[in-house]
Amino acid sequence: QVQLVESGGGLVQAGGSLRLSCAASGRTFGRIGWFRQAPGKERELVASINRSGDNTDYADAVKGRFTISRDNAKNTVYLQMNSLKPEDTAVYYCAARGILQGRYDYWGQGTQVTVSS
Repeated sequence: QVQLVESGGGLVQAGGSLRLSCAASGRTFGRIGWFRQAPGKERELVASINRSGDNTDYADAVKGRFTISRDNAKNTVYLQMNSLKPEDTAVYYCAARGILQGRYDYWGQGTQVTVSS
């Protein structure tokens, strides 16, 4: 089965850190992104990384605080989140493109990140 499984979410105080993991299986994936959706807000692309890992992109709101990386040998993508703010509270989703695909067609189940003030 093609599957993306997120883990690492939880409750953290403002200023703290979390590391999210996305375990991928079932096929070879191209670009992978982390999305989030906060209550009352639209889904937002937080960060993405290409297959080779030499190209990354970040939403302005998380630049300098979040880092996306991937380990293809482990079929895992990570999102290191530092200096967390209450406004980072959201459900975080891992999403992936297939090889040569231009949109995110594969999605994980999501993991909740809650940042308390």
